[in-house]
Amino acid sequence: MEYEEIVSKVKAIIVDKLGVEPSEVTESANFTNDLGADSLDTVELLMEFEKVFGVKIPDEETSGIVTVKDAIDKVAEKIGK
Repeated sequence: MEYEEIVSKVKAIIVDKLGVEPSEVTESANFTNDLGADSLDTVELLMEFEKVFGVKIPDEETSGIVTVKDAIDKVAEKIGK
């Protein structure tokens, strides 16, 4: 899977799960401050990323995922891209 495909899928999942406009989902967008996600929303997003991409993101690595770019980079790292 190419990096651009990861970016596209991560953004699509965020739009679907948080009900935000695609234009709001920029790489610098903060899940809490910019996209209105609470802690449960964030956990659900991470679980969906794991399911869709077939990866495991250990709990100790999730605290550093606060922006869309963080999520993209973590998924890409786990996939090995």
